[in-house]
Amino acid sequence: MTMKKIWNSLISTSDDSRSIFPRLIVGLVFLSEGIQKFLFPELVGAGRFEKIGFSNPEFLAAFVATFEIICGILVLIGLLTRLASIPLLIIMATALITTKIPILLNKGFWSMAHEYRTDFAMTLLLFYLLIYGAGRWSVDSKIYKHFKT
Repeated sequence: MTMKKIWNSLISTSDDSRSIFPRLIVGLVFLSEGIQKFLFPELVGAGRFEKIGFSNPEFLAAFVATFEIICGILVLIGLLTRLASIPLLIIMATALITTKIPILLNKGFWSMAHEYRTDFAMTLLLFYLLIYGAGRWSVDSKIYKHFKT
């Protein structure tokens, strides 16, 4: 596969305006969560990572927060949206495995379903963006149209 084909597959997008809503939701939530990991490290940053049982929680919290901020901004503006969705999906999968599966095992399905509701919605929105791209009102769309002609 040539570099041009790889590039085009990363920035190609559906030519509709519907993707703006998933982009706003995903981008703003991850941007906010990333910033909060720095602002409130004991609650949602290093303290939370330590409570979950991760080794080196300070580094890991900063690493995850940085990805959430950068990828959140990329999704918001619609630049490399498909690529930015991948690390965010990895973050969501890690959250499921480390925080929601233990709830399922200890408290049952309904407790886990309640705790997982936002993560579930975010994960589905990320899959939407991965499949359909950033949409008409995005930097990806502008770049794709420029390279396509």
